[in-house]
Amino acid sequence: MTASLYETDFYAWTQRQTELLRLEEFEQIDWHNLIEEIEDLGNSTRREVASRLQLIIMHLLKWQFQPEHRSSSWEATIAVQRIDLQELLDNNPSLRAKLADFVTHAYPYAVKKAAVETKLARRTFPETCPYTAEQLLDEEYWL
Repeated sequence: MTASLYETDFYAWTQRQTELLRLEEFEQIDWHNLIEEIEDLGNSTRREVASRLQLIIMHLLKWQFQPEHRSSSWEATIAVQRIDLQELLDNNPSLRAKLADFVTHAYPYAVKKAAVETKLARRTFPETCPYTAEQLLDEEYWL
């Protein structure tokens, strides 16, 4: 029954699984789907960290390589993404230790996006990220 509920009404399924856990009725829990959903929650958080880093890096690249086009919009995007990323890391401190890996992974995508937005060639940008993880989080760092 719970597997079909999982497929037809996800919210109802989550509420039922929560109820079963609280009642400690473990034999009735839809373990297969519950495990997948928990794993997906972790992956979703990782994707959010990567996405926020991409935005910060992309805007810092634009800030650095097109200073004549600097805008309050770019500044606001960097500031807001830094705040949101800091909050995400505060709520998930185990991800902070992996931040350098996230930066390495996010950088090529940030370059692609910066190239599209600036119309500059990809080779304009450094091959590796010119910013440290600490600089990306530092609200005072602007180049």
